[in-house]
Amino acid sequence: MLQLNASCSPMVHDRDHGHHDCCGTDHRAAQPADGCISSASATCPPRAGAGEVLWRINAMDCAAEENEIRQALAGVTGIADLRFQLASRTLAIRAKPAALSTAETILRRLGYPPQVLESGSPAAPVTGSVPWTRLIAALMLAAAAEGIHALLPQSWLHEALEIALALGAIPLAGLPVYTKGLAALRLGRLNINALMTVAVTGAFLIGHWPEAAMVMALYAIAEALEAQAADRARAAISRLMELAPEQARIKQDSGEWALVGVAAVVINQLVRVEPGERIPLDGVVATGNSAVNQAPVTGESLPVEKGAGDQVFAGTVNTHGSLVITVTAPASKSTLARIIHAVEEAQASRAPIQRFVDRFAARYTPAVFVLALALALLSPPLLGLTPIDAVYRALVLLVIACPCALVIATPVTLVSGLTAAARRGIVIKGGLYLEQARQLRTLAFDKTGTLTTGRPTLEAFQVIDGRVPITLQQQWAASLASRSDHPISRAIAAALNDERLAVEALKALGGRGVSGEIDGQTLRLANHRWVHELGLCTPDLEQAMSAHEQRGRSVSLLTDAHGVLALIAVADQPRATAAAAITGLRQLGLTPVMLSGDNARTAGVIADRLGIEQVRSELLPEQKLAAIAQLQAQAPTGMVGDGINDAPALAGAAIGVAMGAAGSDTAMEAADVVVMDDDPQRLVELIRLSRCTWAVLWQNIALALGIKGAFLVLTLLGTATMWQAVFADMGTSLLVIANGLRLRRQQWA
Repeated sequence: MLQLNASCSPMVHDRDHGHHDCCGTDHRAAQPADGCISSASATCPPRAGAGEVLWRINAMDCAAEENEIRQALAGVTGIADLRFQLASRTLAIRAKPAALSTAETILRRLGYPPQVLESGSPAAPVTGSVPWTRLIAALMLAAAAEGIHALLPQSWLHEALEIALALGAIPLAGLPVYTKGLAALRLGRLNINALMTVAVTGAFLIGHWPEAAMVMALYAIAEALEAQAADRARAAISRLMELAPEQARIKQDSGEWALVGVAAVVINQLVRVEPGERIPLDGVVATGNSAVNQAPVTGESLPVEKGAGDQVFAGTVNTHGSLVITVTAPASKSTLARIIHAVEEAQASRAPIQRFVDRFAARYTPAVFVLALALALLSPPLLGLTPIDAVYRALVLLVIACPCALVIATPVTLVSGLTAAARRGIVIKGGLYLEQARQLRTLAFDKTGTLTTGRPTLEAFQVIDGRVPITLQQQWAASLASRSDHPISRAIAAALNDERLAVEALKALGGRGVSGEIDGQTLRLANHRWVHELGLCTPDLEQAMSAHEQRGRSVSLLTDAHGVLALIAVADQPRATAAAAITGLRQLGLTPVMLSGDNARTAGVIADRLGIEQVRSELLPEQKLAAIAQLQAQAPTGMVGDGINDAPALAGAAIGVAMGAAGSDTAMEAADVVVMDDDPQRLVELIRLSRCTWAVLWQNIALALGIKGAFLVLTLLGTATMWQAVFADMGTSLLVIANGLRLRRQQWA
């Protein structure tokens, strides 16, 4: 197929898969702001967009607290959008001035006072500082109170010591909890801080002083461990940015080389990279030869040979030769920076299962609270419990009512999955796509540049009509082909190294070819379909084209106003891993389908070599979209293409995957999933990761609900204590975090 794009303007599709903010409005992920990343930053720090205010909320350090803030602001009229970034503990809010003031008041009452960041200043990631000295001291005081209670005989002096130690331990460990808890109770909200405030206060008032102190100390320590584990999950992708050097060695006007900060380097400057150094910025090799380890960007395990004209990426390692590169993008827009930004936006979005869990948790906590209240009031007359025992069991239930483990179960798992994929060169644009990839049953592939290398070579230039000298024919063909970025056109232009002529009135017809005027002659570089539509096919020409097509070659024809002048045959080879990828997809239960604009014979030859049984050929871009719609009607279907020519089909598929997108802004925006290298086996990894992520998600949900259910029964039977409930609740939270982090070890790859 000869798909020529004369204007070279990208076709970027618009998906309807946005994420919902607290107001229920559908919003697409914000695009990166200019200059959002410097080399020294560990992530792409969020900035306030147009009409937004960026708040730092230092007290917001876990998904449960983000969810609480989201719910608290859900009823505020005038809020258009909320964008959370837990890694930097920021909230970008777009709202009317009155709504902004109301939101700030609500957050302060809840114990989450926002700090306004200056307009245009990036918010760096926050690493939680745990006050271990204070927490350990609180634990020792609580343990001393427990020791006195257990080992010494009961007396007023010992009770006074227990009370004194408990009064020292509780505020030492739980002052932040009490601050947030009382604020939540004043607003009538039942969050974990409110539940712990009531439970610890109640235990203290009924005389369980040591246990009240121990519960608060254990809870505070477990919360600190949980926050650190969650930060570890969120910060994993951020470490990638540390791979990019902070300085670059640039060539000055005097000819000398000097080290400067990468933020000061501009496009087209020359940068020298010595052996063993990391490449500081995206660029094109100007001089030198070396092998570059591109694993941080593309996931490729072996170094790639680079020479003059080859593209290189920031953060990759120059192995053995000295390179001089011409900078093509500032540090803030490097491929590595865009990968990190895409993953961070994906982390900020909310997958369907996460919204389901949040809705469940919002109902679970009030339900258990009502059960605890009923137990306290009704168990004395119905079960014969003493009022103190009834209240104690109710307080244990309040601890169990904490939804933290359930709320944390999904975001940590999804973040770990997104991070693991990015480290393998797979950029997934949201938890939605990571969750839904497992549902795919059909995967449609474009041929050229997707299943094949995309680097075809000219195999034959056959003169059909000799009334024009072959040298002029080749010059015409090269001039037309040089105006297109399609792989076949690039192959023709590269092979016919003739002087280029000016082309006027250039027109491109998708799926057909390109036409233009050269020296007053109307010329076309057309594929088989277009020549047939023009009525220029003859039996001899059909026979000549058939001979090439049966060998897997793509045929283009040069025509003028009088007929066909020349036949140009180009051959592209399947990617080395394409056959293995097709086999792997079949083993996972997916049906591969080829959708090609090339002729039936050429497409069939490539399909046979790869083991693809379903082939649809000679398709125009809109026909590919129609084919995707037909396949979608039968089963969930994904589309794999180059992100530009296949944009309509990518948009119409359940999940659109762009291949070989490293360095391509268009492909990064055009698809739901971006494979940064050219390896089709990444698609097998994507499906495996999605299925593994789904399994871990439900393992976490089952663990959280199962352990809470078990302790609910033990509490009703009177065998569970408050400190055991804290251990169970916080232990479950740490367990689901650890289980989610398993995805980073790539056992799915």
